[in-house]
Amino acid sequence: MITNLEGGDTNISLSSLDRLAEALGVDFIAIVTDPDASSRRIEQVAWRGRDATSEAVLLGSVPASREAQLWRWSLAPGERYTAEPDPAGWHEMITVTEGCLRIELAEGGLTIEEGDFAIYSSAQAYAYVNKGDVPVRFIRNVVS
Repeated sequence: MITNLEGGDTNISLSSLDRLAEALGVDFIAIVTDPDASSRRIEQVAWRGRDATSEAVLLGSVPASREAQLWRWSLAPGERYTAEPDPAGWHEMITVTEGCLRIELAEGGLTIEEGDFAIYSSAQAYAYVNKGDVPVRFIRNVVS
């Protein structure tokens, strides 16, 4: 199977990659990413279908030990949400599906355009801001 994979003759399932990682004593991320890549911005294709538009892209990863939450958010033009810092070890993964989101962080600001994403520690003061003229919609994953 590995020879066929290297030659591009076969496609491995994500569960097979999980089992391969376990057999090698590493985690899934180590199997599918460049060892020099930042885990907060991996952007690695982990699976491709027969059609070129079918693919699974691992965008990023953070360690998790307690909880993961999935949220759907929207902010009207001019709206702002200011958050208190989360406990140490908490992270957010944001993907903007419509509009443009500004995230103000204690460590600096991020602007996330439609179709892009960001991963950051939420153990700091932060705010979501819509400075645009249209609503911004985004998916928020909270991981601890």
